[in-house]
Amino acid sequence: MASHWTQLNSGSELSTLPAAYCEPRWYAAYTSANHEKRVAEQLVVRSVEHFLPVYASVRRWKDRRVTLQLPLFPGYVFVRMALQDRLRVQQVPGVARLVGFDGTPAALPEEEIEALRACIGSGVQAEPHPYLRVGRRVRVKGGPMTGMEGILVRRKGKLRVVVSVDQIQRSVAIEVDASELFPV
Repeated sequence: MASHWTQLNSGSELSTLPAAYCEPRWYAAYTSANHEKRVAEQLVVRSVEHFLPVYASVRRWKDRRVTLQLPLFPGYVFVRMALQDRLRVQQVPGVARLVGFDGTPAALPEEEIEALRACIGSGVQAEPHPYLRVGRRVRVKGGPMTGMEGILVRRKGKLRVVVSVDQIQRSVAIEVDASELFPV
């Protein structure tokens, strides 16, 4: 269990944890396969702020069509918490680990998550896309994605900006109008 206090070298004085452990930041929780929605439900029960972006996908079965809400970033749920409270998240059934380096969870840029939340909340059409690192970089200058940077792609005659979350190496393609873009 994470302690709110750490011992100094002398052993007699106690001090608080660094501010980075106490301030809430966004982290990516890696989940077991197909457990994103269950993890999100458990985070609600534990009063942990989280973000599970989903998109609508139409699936055709033999006798009907069904619209499913699938995770935009399969295998991940974003959580906002202070690092000292990570045990509340790591104990959720279905959470494998928090994404990080050398055993320490790595915080995601606040602007990235807030831009994704605004984008998804505005009803912009988004879908998962293979992770991209190279391509023609653009910045969005209008609409709910203002300020976001990504890589421009054309698919089915429409322009899309591929926005990547580098720490989890996942991307999402978001439909945009050409007038809202300028090169970076």
